[in-house]
Amino acid sequence: MATGSEGVDQEQMGLALTVARNALGRTGSNPAVGTVIYRPGTGVIATGWTQPPGQHHAEPHALHQLGPDEARGATLYVTLEPCCHHGRTPPCTDAILRAGIARVVVGTVDPFPLVSGRGIAQLRAAGLQVDVGVREAECRRMNLGFIRVVAGGLPEVTLKAAVTLDGRIASETGESKWITGPESRAAAHRLRSEHDAVLVGVGTVLADDPELTVRLGGRAGDPLRVVLDTHGRTPSGAKVLGAGCLIFSREGGNISGAARVATAVGPGGVDVVAVLEQLANRGVRRVLVEGGGRVHRSFLEAGAVDRLELFTAGKILAGGPGFVAGPGFTLAGAPRLALVSVEQVGDDVWTSWEPVREG
Repeated sequence: MATGSEGVDQEQMGLALTVARNALGRTGSNPAVGTVIYRPGTGVIATGWTQPPGQHHAEPHALHQLGPDEARGATLYVTLEPCCHHGRTPPCTDAILRAGIARVVVGTVDPFPLVSGRGIAQLRAAGLQVDVGVREAECRRMNLGFIRVVAGGLPEVTLKAAVTLDGRIASETGESKWITGPESRAAAHRLRSEHDAVLVGVGTVLADDPELTVRLGGRAGDPLRVVLDTHGRTPSGAKVLGAGCLIFSREGGNISGAARVATAVGPGGVDVVAVLEQLANRGVRRVLVEGGGRVHRSFLEAGAVDRLELFTAGKILAGGPGFVAGPGFTLAGAPRLALVSVEQVGDDVWTSWEPVREG
């Protein structure tokens, strides 16, 4: 058990991680960062998180809540290394130095080449104490998509499904509203709000005609809506269409104002890795995949899943589609997932899982 200053560091970085969740799905291609300014003997004096593109990063967002010299001598906790370069905003390191912060505790180093240790070096050169690596794994997990894309990889992908106890997402006759209760549906909207894009297959569009919007207060705008539609079957009157919608199919063009993006198509349909690459190029860092079963299968088979969020209702349908379609896996070849968390939401159970990576 952590004690003394180590315990304080763990606690305050935990708060910074909690604060950073306010930024998820709202920062464009920027990382979602949380900051806590703490004064020993007084406690937390300000918190901040990354604002939408072109606005304050987490550190200035917190510092601007304080008057002149209020932060002098305090400790600043930040989940990701402060930037030290001019982009759409000035360097965060400059704001920290002007404020007179005495110590900076960093969760993890920023992999972006223009930062990548330089922010830490600048602060240390100016005489500040800088400690790095507090709750590092959690801080990296918070910005997995950002870290991956910077390294030349793909966005972070989460699969989400609402299922019965026997894993069905609809009855044999196609009924699916509602499998889970209102509390689960509200939690699912919070998940949408924390992602840059929400993705479904055309089968879900045809069966449910979803809007894929966030029906929660406090968010300006919705995530990018993405449809995988190999053969261009999306109806012109589908609710998902309009500004902020991309349709990936065999051919490009437009449909009712939505952009149709031509992408690689194989025997199983649209190439999901090619889709993720194109989304990364558009600034998407976190993708929420909401089905259906064939789409979930495609992402699992591509090894592109980072998390599974499963809302399970106490119902048994004994028929109807499952949340993963296609032929059965063998026990040896079945995707393996490790349980991360369990939470009761109303009458349902919300479980979070992460794939077990081999090797």
